[in-house]
Amino acid sequence: MDRLNQTDFKILEVLASGKRNVAANVALEIDADRAYINTRFGYLLSEDLVERVGPKEQSGLYVITTKGEIAVEHSEAYFADEINDFEVFVEQQL
Repeated sequence: MDRLNQTDFKILEVLASGKRNVAANVALEIDADRAYINTRFGYLLSEDLVERVGPKEQSGLYVITTKGEIAVEHSEAYFADEINDFEVFVEQQL
């Protein structure tokens, strides 16, 4: 989880509103390139910060996970390097 960037946290913040969303809508909301947002969603999926939801398996509809919510809550500490190992910190909060 050491490769999170500002865009990742913006994506997570959009999803933290409690709504399911697709990459195209998120890209529009945060004024970012859709292809780049799709790439970042792949990374966020691999880190278990977001998950895909149906009704179809590959629908492209995402929700934030509890792990993602914790990461968003502590984003300032992440960028201020206040937490030595952010991934371990987030896991401990679960």
